[in-house]
Amino acid sequence: MTHPLELTGAAVVVTGGGSGIGRASALAFARRRARVVVSDLDAARAQAVAAEIAVIGGDAIGLRVDATSEADLTALRTACLERFGRVDVVMNNVGVLALGAPESLPDEAWQRVLDVNLMSVARSNRVFLPLLLAQGSGHVVNTSSASGLLAYGFDRLPYVASKHAIVGLSEALALYLGPRGVGVTCVCPSGVITNIVEQIAVYGEVAASPRAPDHPLVSAEAVGELVAEAVAKGRFLVLTVPEIRDELVGRAGNLEAYLQARIAEQTEGRS
Repeated sequence: MTHPLELTGAAVVVTGGGSGIGRASALAFARRRARVVVSDLDAARAQAVAAEIAVIGGDAIGLRVDATSEADLTALRTACLERFGRVDVVMNNVGVLALGAPESLPDEAWQRVLDVNLMSVARSNRVFLPLLLAQGSGHVVNTSSASGLLAYGFDRLPYVASKHAIVGLSEALALYLGPRGVGVTCVCPSGVITNIVEQIAVYGEVAASPRAPDHPLVSAEAVGELVAEAVAKGRFLVLTVPEIRDELVGRAGNLEAYLQARIAEQTEGRS
């Protein structure tokens, strides 16, 4: 069951919207005549994106929001309702990284990544889902990663765990919300040119970089267009490169063989 959404006049909330995929998605929604509330931990960046939307003739506001605070997310909902009278799309897009060998990562690294990447979605669900369920329409977008589909990132284990969790959460949420008229999209980009490096914390010696899928880098703008199109058409999964489908099929067909082949690659790389 798909739920296409008419974006003209829709009210869209984007967290982590001050840069990267969030900014690009906010602009893509605005180009489709949606009205946008851009939120970010950096107020100046959020307001700058809102100003960009105004330049192209759109309607937007920029707000400082800490997605680790349910009170901030509640204030975000209130601001959208006061400005636009409704909420139609919620894009949960904040994300941080912690790098280090798996045996060296302290609890603080795990807690920070899971609190920002995963628990922000749990908070958003509590704040926004009652509204979407009551109106029987709308759409939720959760930003995961190719790292949430293929577990190659052992140098960033909390990130991998959080992004796998978001994929599972999104699938389950689609089963729950779909029959109730609300769509769900899970965004799983491969390499994207963003400024997430600003959000990286490094702990100790970083493990040798694991093999990642050999996929081309794409621009954040391209991802933003894919996100807006998926919401408009009611699609669940957004991949940024088609090559990942073949690897997913191979992994699902024989997980044991797939994993052993990846281990062999690592072994050869260390010799």
